[in-house]
Amino acid sequence: MARKFFGTDGIRGTANSWPITPEVALKVGMAAGLAFRRGSHRHRVVIGKDTRLSGYMIEPALTAGFTAVGVDVFLTGPVPTPAVAMLTRSLRADLGVMISASHNPFADNGIKLFGPDGYKLSDEIELAIEEMLESDLSKRLAKPTDLGRAKRVDERARYVEFAKRTLERHIGFDGLRVVVDCANGAAYKVAPEVLWELGAEVVSLGVEPDGFNINRDCGSTSLAAVAAKVREVRADIGIALDGDADRVIIIDEKGDVVDGDQLMAVVATSFAEDGRLSKPGIVATVMSNLGLERYLAGQGLSLLRTKVGDRYVVEAMRAEGYNVGGEQSGHIVLSDYATTGDGLVAALQLLAVVKRQGRPVSEICHRFDPVPQLLKNVRIASGAKPMADGTVNAAIAAASARLGGNGRILVRPSGTEPLIRVMGEGDDADLVAEVVGDIAEAISRVSA
Repeated sequence: MARKFFGTDGIRGTANSWPITPEVALKVGMAAGLAFRRGSHRHRVVIGKDTRLSGYMIEPALTAGFTAVGVDVFLTGPVPTPAVAMLTRSLRADLGVMISASHNPFADNGIKLFGPDGYKLSDEIELAIEEMLESDLSKRLAKPTDLGRAKRVDERARYVEFAKRTLERHIGFDGLRVVVDCANGAAYKVAPEVLWELGAEVVSLGVEPDGFNINRDCGSTSLAAVAAKVREVRADIGIALDGDADRVIIIDEKGDVVDGDQLMAVVATSFAEDGRLSKPGIVATVMSNLGLERYLAGQGLSLLRTKVGDRYVVEAMRAEGYNVGGEQSGHIVLSDYATTGDGLVAALQLLAVVKRQGRPVSEICHRFDPVPQLLKNVRIASGAKPMADGTVNAAIAAASARLGGNGRILVRPSGTEPLIRVMGEGDDADLVAEVVGDIAEAISRVSA
């Protein structure tokens, strides 16, 4: 069955346009509530959100749907996505919902669902919910005596303590000056609070949400402001979260960017030294730099690659028994603590290394020199299938042969646009540019 509502990370789109409408949200609440019925007990759902204006529209619609099928609703207000995952488990809820479009502009919004174990839903459950979304649920609604109740709860303190407990008790950040950019998003209260309570001197950016300014010129997708502030106040580190705080990008004391690959290298090495790696390796996507793979190999660690998307990283971690994984974009998953990416917890792990070693972030986070990498997006005509064309596949095979063992080629269709993404990396930047260009040209010829 083809997906109509769910994408790679829940349901997402422009607010007040299908599928992010009150009508769909109402039906999602009904369908998800019915899908997670597990007996005769009072069922409950935790609903969190980021700071988008449209959250005020989606939240009550979801609440109406859940209560209509007899599910009690706990409304947390703005909290990070990983907080919703944690609270779903902590409060023994039957499911969790995060209303957010992550790093997208304010006009977008989304609905992410978590099961009672705090993990994002499997494809099978999402498809079952989709079937119900297109069916008549009127005969499955609760009786008037069995309707659910809704109440607002303030569980920020529970998440703050959870985040602090991911560190050993003796670790504090006294003497560290930290700039944290919360993207005017879901972590605008909890992130500065956690860092301050751990002893850091905190300079906060992106903590004045107005419903419209989430991710606007701030956060992990717009790093100029946090980098400038780090240099201005001579901070030891900058922490840039995205709108729902499930990803993080680090800025070193010089104002330079540290991406997810370098952060994973630091965490993997630290965990290995402390005997905390469940297996000698980590999980990352096909987009992570070849330099990371080589660095890990030099440390006696492996790199298991997955498709792009943090849900695929988590699935592989669970299936293969790894406890560290992530994406170059800043989703870092530490399964000893969380069931999904948690930008704040990942930053705390780095700060613990900085405090323990007493070295600047620029040194600690430069574990390898990235291999030259080039990405080209080739727009294709609607309905075109260039990956089934023999000349395109021949061009890919020829490019791979030319790079040999000194690079790699990745060609994949975009999940959201009519594009084919061609990525190449290797030790010879000129050769990488040449072979990526050859593949892009081959795709353009058959896709016009």
